[in-house]
Order: sequence, then structure tokens, then C-alpha cells
Amino acid sequence: MDWEVFLDPYIQAVGELKIKFRGIRKQFLKQNRYSPIEFVTGRVKPVESIKEKMALRGIKEENLIQDMQDIAGLRIMVQFVDDVNEVLELLRHRQDMKIVYERDYISNLKSSGYRSYHVVIEYPVDTINGQQLIFAEIQIRTLAMNFWATIEHSLNYKYHGEFPEDIKKRLEITSKIAFQLDEEMRQIRDDITEAQLFYESEKRKRNNGTGNSDDTDDF
Repeated sequence: MDWEVFLDPYIQAVGELKIKFRGIRKQFLKQNRYSPIEFVTGRVKPVESIKEKMALRGIKEENLIQDMQDIAGLRIMVQFVDDVNEVLELLRHRQDMKIVYERDYISNLKSSGYRSYHVVIEYPVDTINGQQLIFAEIQIRTLAMNFWATIEHSLNYKYHGEFPEDIKKRLEITSKIAFQLDEEMRQIRDDITEAQLFYESEKRKRNNGTGNSDDTDDF
């Protein structure tokens, strides 16, 4: 397989989707409205990771497009748990993508303590050979959820999923702490958003309305 050719549409999709979601955030802020999107990152799964997953799940090359739906991945970070539903509503009403399925790991967190909302979309990419439909996975999570998941992901690489008992217990404890942080922030959401909108308004005035780029490095 020519991996460069195969992955080109996924690279294009991630680039387009990042621009679109970041554009949504900017539109909210320009209207002096609170944006449920805090920031967006994206990546295309490395070839070695694709091969490992193919071997692990017995996926054949001819079925790769259909059977591996997270080759293109995006993360939409939000400040508050309630923002997750607002982002979902934005996705559900878009005409340029179709939601294939959803997995709610917030209401139904994994046994490890992992919390996030996963959405797989079907997205059309226009190429010189015509339109190609690809799958992309969008993870929606709060900053607290993302912090915990990033740490757990790093530890998983070290221990290959077989965590020592003390590490496992600490992950369980910190997952509960992250959950409590989200709940506490929810209680003061109105005060926080009011202060942030004031700050953004003042910042735009200082920048003569031009604003600054809020691009974020990919994950």
C-alpha cells in the first residue's frame, strides 16, 4: 500500500475540520457570545499505529477505510461538562458531515476512569479524482477530562495496559478528583463565562477588532 496516497484525504479532512471548528469559536466570540468550543486539535494516526491496530484487530487492507474509523482524529476541548451537549448539537445540525455513531463515556465512564464523548462522522473530501467519503473520530471532553486522559495514555504506553496496583488506585482517585473539578466549575459557570466575555471584549478593543489566532498544536 502507498501510505502517503492513502492518508492524503485524511490529512486534508483534519485540516479542513480544524479550520471549521475554530471558525465556529471565532464566530461566537465576535458576536460577544460564549463559545462552547475552547480549542481544537487534530491528527492523522501514524502508519505504525495503524499497522499495530490492524494486527491487533485482524483488519485487512481492503477493509481498512470501513473498519478503522479513527485514522483521522480531532479533539474539541470545552470548559464545562454542559458544553459537551452544546457542541453535539452543533455537530448534529451541520450539513457538511454526517454522524455515524456516538459513544458516551461521560455518563457511562470506562472502568479505568476515562471520560470523554466520542463521535464518528462521515466527511466528504474533494480530491482531484472526485469526492471521497472518510470517517473521522471527534472526541469532546473538558480540560479536566483531557488532563486525566493524557496522563493515563502516557502511562498506558509505559505499562502496556498492565498498571501496577498502586498506579491503578491513584488513577481511580485522580479520575474522581477530575470529575469533582468539573462539577465544582459547573456551579460557578455563569460567573466564569461573564468574566471571560468581558475579557475577550476588552482584548478585541486593544487589538482594534483584529483578534489573535487561537490555533493550537496538534495532539
